[in-house]
Amino acid sequence: MTAMRKRALVVGLGIAGMSAAIGLRRAGWTPVIVERAPERRTGGYFIGLFPSGRQAAADLGIVGHLHTRNPDRATGANSWSVDRRGRRRPALGFLDQPGEPAAVLRGDIEAALWESTTGVEVRFGTTPVEITEGPDEVQVLLEKAGARYGESFDLVVGADGMRSSVRRIVFGPDQDYLTKWNAMICAFPLKEQVPSYEASDSIIVARAKRAVWVFGLADHAPTALLTYRTTDIQEQFSGSRVQRLRSVFSGMDDPVVRHVLDSLEEAPDHLFDSVHQVRMPRWSQGRVVLVGDAAWCMNLYSGMGATSSLRGGAALGAALREHPGDLAAALDAWETGLRPFITKHQRTARLKQQMFVPSGRRAEALRSVLLGLVRRIRGRRPATAAGGPRARVRSGAPG
Repeated sequence: MTAMRKRALVVGLGIAGMSAAIGLRRAGWTPVIVERAPERRTGGYFIGLFPSGRQAAADLGIVGHLHTRNPDRATGANSWSVDRRGRRRPALGFLDQPGEPAAVLRGDIEAALWESTTGVEVRFGTTPVEITEGPDEVQVLLEKAGARYGESFDLVVGADGMRSSVRRIVFGPDQDYLTKWNAMICAFPLKEQVPSYEASDSIIVARAKRAVWVFGLADHAPTALLTYRTTDIQEQFSGSRVQRLRSVFSGMDDPVVRHVLDSLEEAPDHLFDSVHQVRMPRWSQGRVVLVGDAAWCMNLYSGMGATSSLRGGAALGAALREHPGDLAAALDAWETGLRPFITKHQRTARLKQQMFVPSGRRAEALRSVLLGLVRRIRGRRPATAAGGPRARVRSGAPG
Protein backbone atom coordinates (compact mmCIF):
# COMPACT_ATOMS: atom_id res chain seq x y z
CA MET A 1 0.00 0.00 0.00
CA THR A 2 1.52 3.31 -1.04
CA ALA A 3 1.47 6.47 1.03
CA MET A 4 -1.01 8.04 -1.39
CA ARG A 5 -3.53 5.29 -0.63
CA LYS A 6 -3.39 5.69 3.15
CA ARG A 7 -6.58 7.36 4.29
CA ALA A 8 -7.42 8.34 7.85
CA LEU A 9 -10.78 9.31 9.28
CA VAL A 10 -10.40 12.05 11.90
CA VAL A 11 -13.48 12.44 14.10
CA GLY A 12 -13.68 15.97 15.50
CA LEU A 13 -12.80 19.41 14.14
CA GLY A 14 -11.35 20.82 17.36
CA ILE A 15 -7.73 21.49 18.26
CA ALA A 16 -6.82 17.81 18.61
CA GLY A 17 -8.58 16.79 15.39
CA MET A 18 -7.12 19.47 13.16
CA SER A 19 -3.66 18.99 14.70
CA ALA A 20 -3.86 15.28 13.95
CA ALA A 21 -5.08 15.93 10.41
CA ILE A 22 -2.18 18.28 9.70
CA GLY A 23 0.27 15.80 11.21
CA LEU A 24 -1.20 12.97 9.13
CA ARG A 25 -0.99 14.97 5.92
CA ARG A 26 2.63 15.85 6.64
CA ALA A 27 3.28 12.12 7.05
CA GLY A 28 1.89 11.43 3.56
CA TRP A 29 -1.60 10.37 4.59
CA THR A 30 -4.93 11.64 3.28
CA PRO A 31 -7.08 12.72 6.23
CA VAL A 32 -10.85 13.12 6.08
CA ILE A 33 -12.42 15.04 8.97
CA VAL A 34 -15.98 14.50 10.15
CA GLU A 35 -17.58 16.90 12.61
CA ARG A 36 -20.85 16.53 14.50
CA ALA A 37 -21.64 20.27 14.40
CA PRO A 38 -23.28 21.75 11.28
CA GLU A 39 -20.48 24.31 10.86
CA ARG A 40 -17.10 25.28 12.29
CA ARG A 41 -17.32 26.79 15.76
CA THR A 42 -15.54 30.08 16.42
CA GLY A 43 -14.78 32.18 19.48
CA GLY A 44 -14.32 30.41 22.77
CA TYR A 45 -12.79 31.10 26.14
CA PHE A 46 -9.30 31.93 27.42
CA ILE A 47 -6.49 29.39 27.02
CA GLY A 48 -2.86 29.52 28.13
CA LEU A 49 -0.56 28.00 25.54
CA PHE A 50 2.63 26.69 27.16
CA PRO A 51 6.10 26.38 25.55
CA SER A 52 5.62 22.77 24.45
CA GLY A 53 2.33 23.77 22.83
CA ARG A 54 3.99 26.66 21.04
CA GLN A 55 6.70 24.27 19.82
CA ALA A 56 4.03 21.87 18.56
CA ALA A 57 2.34 24.78 16.76
CA ALA A 58 5.68 25.51 15.07
CA ASP A 59 6.07 21.84 14.14
CA LEU A 60 2.60 21.91 12.57
CA GLY A 61 3.43 25.08 10.66
CA ILE A 62 0.65 27.23 12.14
CA VAL A 63 2.65 29.81 14.09
CA GLY A 64 2.30 32.37 11.33
CA HIS A 65 -1.49 32.22 11.71
CA LEU A 66 -1.62 32.10 15.51
CA HIS A 67 -2.77 35.30 17.21
CA THR A 68 -1.66 35.73 20.84
CA ARG A 69 -3.19 38.25 23.26
CA ASN A 70 -0.85 38.67 26.23
CA PRO A 71 -1.47 41.99 28.00
CA ASP A 72 1.52 44.31 28.10
CA ARG A 73 2.24 44.60 31.81
CA ALA A 74 4.41 47.67 31.18
CA THR A 75 1.30 49.62 30.14
CA GLY A 76 -0.48 48.99 33.42
CA ALA A 77 -2.25 45.64 33.02
CA ASN A 78 -2.24 43.74 36.31
CA SER A 79 -3.58 40.69 38.10
CA TRP A 80 -5.64 41.31 41.22
CA SER A 81 -6.96 39.13 44.02
CA VAL A 82 -10.08 40.28 45.88
CA ASP A 83 -10.32 39.25 49.54
CA ARG A 84 -13.40 38.66 51.71
CA ARG A 85 -13.50 42.34 52.66
CA GLY A 86 -13.59 43.39 49.03
CA ARG A 87 -10.01 44.67 49.02
CA ARG A 88 -8.04 44.16 45.84
CA ARG A 89 -4.38 43.26 46.07
CA PRO A 90 -1.70 42.55 43.44
CA ALA A 91 -1.67 38.85 42.68
CA LEU A 92 0.00 36.19 40.60
CA GLY A 93 -2.32 35.43 37.70
CA PHE A 94 -2.55 32.49 35.34
CA LEU A 95 -0.02 34.02 32.94
CA ASP A 96 2.58 34.33 35.72
CA GLN A 97 3.18 30.58 35.79
CA PRO A 98 6.61 29.18 34.91
CA GLY A 99 6.98 29.07 31.16
CA GLU A 100 4.99 32.28 30.72
CA PRO A 101 2.11 30.82 28.70
CA ALA A 102 0.79 32.70 25.71
CA ALA A 103 -2.73 34.06 26.17
CA VAL A 104 -5.06 32.98 23.39
CA LEU A 105 -8.72 32.20 22.84
CA ARG A 106 -9.69 28.69 21.86
CA GLY A 107 -10.91 30.13 18.58
CA ASP A 108 -7.48 31.69 17.92
CA ILE A 109 -5.84 28.26 17.87
CA GLU A 110 -8.64 26.67 15.87
CA ALA A 111 -8.53 29.50 13.33
CA ALA A 112 -4.78 29.02 12.88
CA LEU A 113 -5.23 25.28 12.42
CA TRP A 114 -8.11 25.82 10.01
CA GLU A 115 -5.91 27.99 7.79
CA SER A 116 -3.49 25.06 7.53
CA THR A 117 -6.12 22.43 6.67
CA THR A 118 -6.80 23.86 3.22
CA GLY A 119 -7.42 20.94 0.88
CA VAL A 120 -8.48 18.55 3.64
CA GLU A 121 -11.97 17.16 3.14
CA VAL A 122 -14.29 18.17 6.01
CA ARG A 123 -17.81 16.76 6.38
CA PHE A 124 -20.04 18.66 8.79
CA GLY A 125 -23.07 17.20 10.54
CA THR A 126 -21.52 13.73 10.32
CA THR A 127 -20.87 11.19 13.07
CA PRO A 128 -19.59 7.60 13.25
CA VAL A 129 -22.16 4.99 14.27
CA GLU A 130 -20.19 1.76 13.96
CA ILE A 131 -16.48 1.03 13.68
CA THR A 132 -15.39 -2.45 12.62
CA GLU A 133 -11.76 -3.36 12.13
CA GLY A 134 -10.71 -5.87 9.48
CA PRO A 135 -7.29 -7.32 8.75
CA ASP A 136 -6.23 -4.48 6.46
CA GLU A 137 -8.70 -1.64 7.04
CA VAL A 138 -11.36 -0.14 9.28
CA GLN A 139 -14.98 -0.12 8.16
CA VAL A 140 -16.86 2.90 9.50
CA LEU A 141 -20.61 3.41 9.31
CA LEU A 142 -21.21 7.15 9.15
CA GLU A 143 -24.47 9.04 9.63
CA LYS A 144 -25.49 12.40 8.20
CA ALA A 145 -29.00 13.88 8.35
CA GLY A 146 -30.43 10.47 9.20
CA ALA A 147 -28.82 8.73 6.22
CA ARG A 148 -26.12 6.12 6.82
CA TYR A 149 -23.30 4.97 4.58
CA GLY A 150 -20.19 2.84 5.00
CA GLU A 151 -16.62 3.73 4.13
CA SER A 152 -13.21 2.13 4.70
CA PHE A 153 -10.08 3.76 6.11
CA ASP A 154 -6.57 2.71 7.06
CA LEU A 155 -6.78 4.51 10.41
CA VAL A 156 -9.47 6.11 12.57
CA VAL A 157 -8.47 8.99 14.86
CA GLY A 158 -10.92 9.80 17.65
CA ALA A 159 -10.53 13.50 18.50
CA ASP A 160 -14.09 14.09 19.61
CA GLY A 161 -13.67 15.27 23.16
CA MET A 162 -14.05 14.07 26.72
CA ARG A 163 -17.23 12.12 25.94
CA SER A 164 -15.84 10.66 22.74
CA SER A 165 -18.17 8.60 20.56
CA VAL A 166 -15.15 6.81 19.04
CA ARG A 167 -13.92 5.81 22.49
CA ARG A 168 -17.38 4.62 23.47
CA ILE A 169 -17.78 2.53 20.30
CA VAL A 170 -14.32 0.94 20.33
CA PHE A 171 -13.07 0.99 23.94
CA GLY A 172 -16.21 0.97 26.10
CA PRO A 173 -18.56 3.23 28.09
CA ASP A 174 -17.57 6.62 29.47
CA GLN A 175 -17.73 5.50 33.09
CA ASP A 176 -14.81 3.14 32.48
CA TYR A 177 -12.49 6.07 31.79
CA LEU A 178 -13.89 9.30 33.27
CA THR A 179 -12.55 10.07 36.75
CA LYS A 180 -14.76 12.10 39.09
CA TRP A 181 -13.57 15.48 40.34
CA ASN A 182 -16.80 16.66 41.97
CA ALA A 183 -16.53 20.08 40.37
CA MET A 184 -18.22 22.25 37.74
CA ILE A 185 -17.02 24.96 35.39
CA CYS A 186 -18.70 27.69 33.37
CA ALA A 187 -16.55 29.68 30.93
CA PHE A 188 -17.65 32.45 28.58
CA PRO A 189 -16.53 35.77 27.06
CA LEU A 190 -17.47 38.97 28.86
CA LYS A 191 -18.99 41.77 26.82
CA GLU A 192 -16.92 44.27 28.79
CA GLN A 193 -14.47 44.42 31.67
CA VAL A 194 -15.58 44.62 35.30
CA PRO A 195 -16.15 48.31 36.16
CA SER A 196 -13.23 50.12 37.87
CA TYR A 197 -10.65 47.69 36.43
CA GLU A 198 -8.36 48.31 33.46
CA ALA A 199 -9.41 46.66 30.19
CA SER A 200 -6.77 43.92 30.27
CA ASP A 201 -6.61 43.31 34.03
CA SER A 202 -7.09 39.80 35.40
CA ILE A 203 -9.13 39.31 38.58
CA ILE A 204 -9.38 36.42 41.04
CA VAL A 205 -12.09 35.96 43.65
CA ALA A 206 -11.31 32.57 45.21
CA ARG A 207 -13.31 31.31 48.16
CA ALA A 208 -13.78 27.90 49.76
CA LYS A 209 -15.39 25.61 47.16
CA ARG A 210 -16.23 28.37 44.67
CA ALA A 211 -14.27 30.90 42.66
CA VAL A 212 -14.60 33.50 39.92
CA TRP A 213 -11.75 34.26 37.54
CA VAL A 214 -11.57 37.02 34.94
CA PHE A 215 -8.79 36.59 32.37
CA GLY A 216 -7.63 39.87 30.83
CA LEU A 217 -6.52 39.98 27.20
CA ALA A 218 -4.62 42.54 25.16
CA ASP A 219 -7.06 43.21 22.32
CA HIS A 220 -10.24 41.48 23.30
CA ALA A 221 -12.79 41.67 26.10
CA PRO A 222 -11.87 39.40 29.03
CA THR A 223 -13.21 35.89 29.45
CA ALA A 224 -14.71 34.64 32.71
CA LEU A 225 -14.54 31.35 34.56
CA LEU A 226 -16.96 30.33 37.28
CA THR A 227 -15.98 27.14 39.06
CA TYR A 228 -17.24 25.35 42.15
CA ARG A 229 -17.09 22.04 43.99
CA THR A 230 -20.13 19.80 44.46
CA THR A 231 -20.82 16.18 45.35
CA ASP A 232 -24.04 16.02 43.28
CA ILE A 233 -22.95 16.44 39.67
CA GLN A 234 -26.19 15.25 38.12
CA GLU A 235 -28.24 17.83 40.00
CA GLN A 236 -26.18 20.66 38.49
CA PHE A 237 -27.61 19.98 35.03
CA SER A 238 -31.24 20.40 36.10
CA GLY A 239 -33.12 23.67 35.60
CA SER A 240 -31.71 26.99 34.44
CA ARG A 241 -27.92 27.16 34.38
CA VAL A 242 -27.92 30.87 35.15
CA GLN A 243 -30.19 30.40 38.16
CA ARG A 244 -28.09 27.45 39.29
CA LEU A 245 -24.95 29.60 39.24
CA ARG A 246 -26.66 32.50 40.97
CA SER A 247 -27.68 30.13 43.72
CA VAL A 248 -24.20 28.61 44.04
CA PHE A 249 -22.50 32.02 44.22
CA SER A 250 -25.09 33.68 46.42
CA GLY A 251 -23.48 35.32 49.43
CA MET A 252 -20.38 36.36 47.48
CA ASP A 253 -21.52 39.97 47.45
CA ASP A 254 -18.69 41.37 45.38
CA PRO A 255 -18.89 43.68 42.33
CA VAL A 256 -16.74 41.27 40.32
CA VAL A 257 -19.04 38.32 40.99
CA ARG A 258 -22.16 40.38 40.31
CA HIS A 259 -20.77 41.67 37.02
CA VAL A 260 -19.79 38.18 35.84
CA LEU A 261 -23.17 36.66 36.74
CA ASP A 262 -25.03 39.52 35.08
CA SER A 263 -22.84 39.13 31.98
CA LEU A 264 -23.67 35.44 31.79
CA GLU A 265 -27.31 36.37 31.23
CA GLU A 266 -26.29 38.17 28.02
CA ALA A 267 -23.50 35.87 26.83
CA PRO A 268 -24.17 34.48 23.34
CA ASP A 269 -22.41 31.24 24.20
CA HIS A 270 -20.87 29.54 27.21
CA LEU A 271 -19.35 26.26 28.33
CA PHE A 272 -21.05 24.65 31.33
CA ASP A 273 -19.87 21.18 32.27
CA SER A 274 -18.65 18.85 34.97
CA VAL A 275 -14.91 18.37 35.49
CA HIS A 276 -13.26 15.03 34.77
CA GLN A 277 -10.03 13.51 33.62
CA VAL A 278 -9.83 10.64 31.14
CA ARG A 279 -7.54 7.84 32.29
CA MET A 280 -6.83 4.99 29.85
CA PRO A 281 -4.25 2.18 29.99
CA ARG A 282 -3.74 2.52 26.23
CA TRP A 283 -4.78 5.13 23.67
CA SER A 284 -4.94 2.88 20.62
CA GLN A 285 -6.46 -0.42 19.65
CA GLY A 286 -5.54 -1.87 16.29
CA ARG A 287 -6.22 0.80 13.66
CA VAL A 288 -8.09 3.13 16.01
CA VAL A 289 -6.29 5.80 18.06
CA LEU A 290 -7.56 8.51 20.40
CA VAL A 291 -5.99 11.95 20.77
CA GLY A 292 -6.62 15.02 22.90
CA ASP A 293 -9.46 15.01 25.43
CA ALA A 294 -10.82 11.75 24.02
CA ALA A 295 -7.65 9.99 25.18
CA TRP A 296 -6.32 11.88 28.19
CA CYS A 297 -8.49 14.90 29.04
CA MET A 298 -6.39 16.67 31.69
CA ASN A 299 -9.25 19.13 32.40
CA LEU A 300 -9.33 22.90 32.61
CA TYR A 301 -7.51 23.08 35.96
CA SER A 302 -4.38 21.59 34.40
CA GLY A 303 -4.19 24.43 31.89
CA MET A 304 -2.60 21.97 29.45
CA GLY A 305 -5.54 20.89 27.29
CA ALA A 306 -4.69 22.89 24.16
CA THR A 307 -0.96 22.35 24.61
CA SER A 308 -1.35 18.57 24.88
CA SER A 309 -3.76 18.42 21.92
CA LEU A 310 -1.32 20.29 19.66
CA ARG A 311 1.56 18.17 20.88
CA GLY A 312 -0.42 14.94 20.44
CA GLY A 313 -1.31 15.71 16.82
CA ALA A 314 2.19 16.84 15.90
CA ALA A 315 3.76 13.80 17.57
CA LEU A 316 1.36 11.42 15.82
CA GLY A 317 2.40 12.75 12.45
CA ALA A 318 6.09 12.50 13.39
CA ALA A 319 5.70 8.88 14.51
CA LEU A 320 3.94 7.93 11.27
CA ARG A 321 6.76 9.54 9.27
CA GLU A 322 9.37 7.62 11.26
CA HIS A 323 7.54 4.28 10.82
CA PRO A 324 5.98 4.61 7.36
CA GLY A 325 5.35 0.91 6.82
CA ASP A 326 4.41 -0.19 10.34
CA LEU A 327 1.31 1.41 11.88
CA ALA A 328 1.56 -0.61 15.12
CA ALA A 329 5.16 0.50 15.66
CA ALA A 330 4.24 4.11 14.93
CA LEU A 331 1.40 4.12 17.46
CA ASP A 332 3.58 2.41 20.07
CA ALA A 333 6.36 4.96 19.60
CA TRP A 334 3.87 7.84 19.69
CA GLU A 335 2.34 6.73 22.98
CA THR A 336 5.66 5.84 24.59
CA GLY A 337 7.01 9.30 23.83
CA LEU A 338 3.89 11.22 24.88
CA ARG A 339 2.58 9.39 27.94
CA PRO A 340 5.16 10.66 30.51
CA PHE A 341 4.21 14.25 29.62
CA ILE A 342 0.49 13.51 29.94
CA THR A 343 0.88 11.60 33.20
CA LYS A 344 2.92 14.38 34.79
CA HIS A 345 0.35 17.05 34.05
CA GLN A 346 -2.61 14.88 34.99
CA ARG A 347 -1.04 14.44 38.42
CA THR A 348 -0.26 18.12 38.97
CA ALA A 349 -3.83 19.10 38.04
CA ARG A 350 -5.04 18.21 41.56
CA LEU A 351 -2.72 20.81 43.06
CA LYS A 352 -3.72 23.33 40.42
CA GLN A 353 -7.36 22.72 41.30
CA GLN A 354 -6.63 24.05 44.79
CA MET A 355 -5.19 27.17 43.17
CA PHE A 356 -8.33 27.64 41.07
CA VAL A 357 -10.92 26.73 43.71
CA PRO A 358 -9.84 25.88 47.28
CA SER A 359 -11.46 22.81 48.82
CA GLY A 360 -12.26 24.55 52.14
CA ARG A 361 -11.56 27.57 54.37
CA ARG A 362 -8.25 26.15 55.52
CA ALA A 363 -7.16 25.51 51.93
CA GLU A 364 -8.32 29.01 51.02
CA ALA A 365 -6.14 30.54 53.73
CA LEU A 366 -3.14 28.37 52.83
CA ARG A 367 -3.52 29.24 49.16
CA SER A 368 -3.53 32.95 49.98
CA VAL A 369 -0.40 32.68 52.14
CA LEU A 370 1.53 30.59 49.62
CA LEU A 371 0.72 32.79 46.64
CA GLY A 372 1.52 35.92 48.63
CA LEU A 373 4.87 34.44 49.66
CA VAL A 374 5.73 33.46 46.08
CA ARG A 375 4.82 36.93 44.84
CA ARG A 376 7.01 38.61 47.45
CA ILE A 377 9.93 36.28 46.72
CA ARG A 378 9.67 37.02 43.02
CA GLY A 379 9.49 40.72 43.75
CA ARG A 380 12.73 40.59 45.79
CA ARG A 381 14.73 38.74 43.14
CA PRO A 382 17.48 40.80 41.51
CA ALA A 383 16.60 42.08 38.06
CA THR A 384 19.26 39.87 36.46
CA ALA A 385 17.89 36.74 38.12
CA ALA A 386 14.30 37.61 37.42
CA GLY A 387 14.89 38.32 33.76
CA GLY A 388 15.25 42.09 33.92
CA PRO A 389 12.74 44.89 34.43
CA ARG A 390 9.99 43.12 32.48
CA ALA A 391 10.01 40.17 34.87
CA ARG A 392 9.75 42.48 37.87
CA VAL A 393 6.72 44.18 36.36
CA ARG A 394 5.12 40.79 35.69
CA SER A 395 5.57 39.78 39.31
CA GLY A 396 3.73 42.82 40.55
CA ALA A 397 6.78 44.29 42.32
CA PRO A 398 7.24 48.05 42.43
CA GLY A 399 8.88 49.24 39.24
